[in-house]
Amino acid sequence: METQLHRQLKQLYAARGSRQEESLGGFRIDVMTADRLIEIQHGSLAAIRHKTVRLLADHRVLIVKPIVARKRIIKLQRRGGDVVSQRWSPKRGQVLDLFEELVFFTRVFPHPNLVLEVPLVEVEERRYPGHGNRRWRRPNDHEVEDLRLVRVASTHQFSTAADLLRLLPTDLPEPFHTGQLAHQLHVARRVAQRIAYCIRQTGAAVEVGKQGNARLYRLNPAA
Repeated sequence: METQLHRQLKQLYAARGSRQEESLGGFRIDVMTADRLIEIQHGSLAAIRHKTVRLLADHRVLIVKPIVARKRIIKLQRRGGDVVSQRWSPKRGQVLDLFEELVFFTRVFPHPNLVLEVPLVEVEERRYPGHGNRRWRRPNDHEVEDLRLVRVASTHQFSTAADLLRLLPTDLPEPFHTGQLAHQLHVARRVAQRIAYCIRQTGAAVEVGKQGNARLYRLNPAA
């Protein structure tokens, strides 16, 4: 089911004279403007990998990948029922989270006809107690009724592999390993490993050797 967040983002990106939910080449396109196709993808980028490759052959494509920077959770008594409580989720999204998805999209991005746009959004999530076997249901089980856009905090655009380097520290050692990257970004080593994989696969960095068991990388600003 389409969420209100998806509908709101389509309206936000729809220019005057554009068309929404149009069919093209066997695919449903969120927004078609005079010069490009726009896809709003709140889910995994992997889910639209094949679709994107097919569309890029003949069209300019903008993929909008929202990341939830802040979320207010609104608990309902039941679906469509009264509000029981409201609270802010402790989880905060950041633009670096793009790499979690880009891992599955490096065979598509970069491409001369493709732009990735990442709006950091604040949302409201309305949820109610989950159904199913009450005997086995955990106290925090729930169903999401809808997701609504409150505001767009900022927007980040990526057209080339070199654009990804804007998300990295400017004073990384040359060369560097993922332990150093994790330390400077204040993230877990596994996150830094995904970032390193993405920038290497897209050509924004090259692997230049090893230091013990750690792979060494050098950035390639001219990617």
